[in-house]
Amino acid sequence: MAALKPMKVLALSSAGREPDFSCVYEHLGGQLDLELKILDKGAQRDLSRTLRSVDLSLYDRILVDLHFKNIHRQTRFLSRLSGLLIYEEDACQNYLESSRWHGRFSRFYRQLPNARIVVTGASVAERLRLEGFKVHFIPKGYDPRMIFHEEVERDIELGFIGRTASSAYQERRRFLDRLAAEDSLQLLRTAPGEPYRKMLNRIRYFVSADVGLGEYMAKNFEAMACGCVLLAWRQGSEEPAIGLEDGVHLLLYSDVDELRAHLARLRNDSNLALAIAEGGRRFVERHLSHLKLADHLIEVMEGPWPPVESVSSWRAFWSRINPF
Repeated sequence: MAALKPMKVLALSSAGREPDFSCVYEHLGGQLDLELKILDKGAQRDLSRTLRSVDLSLYDRILVDLHFKNIHRQTRFLSRLSGLLIYEEDACQNYLESSRWHGRFSRFYRQLPNARIVVTGASVAERLRLEGFKVHFIPKGYDPRMIFHEEVERDIELGFIGRTASSAYQERRRFLDRLAAEDSLQLLRTAPGEPYRKMLNRIRYFVSADVGLGEYMAKNFEAMACGCVLLAWRQGSEEPAIGLEDGVHLLLYSDVDELRAHLARLRNDSNLALAIAEGGRRFVERHLSHLKLADHLIEVMEGPWPPVESVSSWRAFWSRINPF
């Protein structure tokens, strides 16, 4: 019996993507018949023209991993694609009133009845499902080739690395600014890649302040992979969906007082700190690397896919049951 041909997939990703997804695509390429196109901003903003010479009917799946701001106006073109899978890391902003994109992901997906969607938050996935969309949850991950534990001195006791300027991060910024002013928290920025890894490996306790975001950002898993003790804002449904256990892989908090109580325990019990750091590192290595993320994407793409539907009839249906 002839061997089955691997699924043929066209993947569209962004030039200069952060975090770097090359590990994901290398793994996908080893399992699927993958063609990867890396698009700059101009190419993303006119997909019809960019893909004009491509016979899209040759592909079983089309994976779109592009900036929402560059594609959200292109539903007329995207709605005609069969096997469309949209990978989106920022869909939590659909439900953030402070975000310029509040509600706009829902409006975008409503115009794409033929698409399946992957988002990186369990609660975001559930809310989108309740709106009628075909959604899968895959948590963010990290690149194990670039992010890993190193045996170096941890000379930064309490640290955070990342952006706080975006309007979507208002609550994060207020929380971190308070900790920096009242406690020993260091707010840090680095270049991606090796400088980022080396800085993570210097931090003993990493403060995750994903306040109001409703999901875990990739930096949490990157910190764990580098052997930091992660102190994470409690998200509720996210922890069990990912498999994270409080006191085993990380320590959860819901306010400053709870965070400070955790820090007091850690400072007085070095064995506890070592156990949580090791438990977290082993967990993310086993479950949250980009290799695992790629495997989950393959599972989604290999699942049954709906036929192309009439966009006009879908719009009419949605306008009746869920006006926006």
